Amino acid sequence: MPIDIDIAHVAKLARIELSEQDMASYRAQLGVILDHAAKVQALPTEGVQPTSHPLDMVNAFRDDVVTPSLDRDEVLSQAPDATDGFFRVPPSLDNE
Repeated sequence: MPIDIDIAHVAKLARIELSEQDMASYRAQLGVILDHAAKVQALPTEGVQPTSHPLDMVNAFRDDVVTPSLDRDEVLSQAPDATDGFFRVPPSLDNE
């Protein structure tokens, strides 16, 4: 099932520059992918229930256990700069 896709146009939309050799390689790879997709689409799926995973899975959650948190003063003592119980960091945005 050959499908003609303009690789140069797609590359331009993606704002990438491809050589002629790259375009030929991608065209061949895309052809293989599309052929495989066509084979998968042609499979008989009548009566098959849709699934999100091929195996039955159950989430294994652990019980929540409350534990004491780290001591604030101990944590802040290891910070390069702390003020009034908070980490002090340089500004990430310029204030103009």
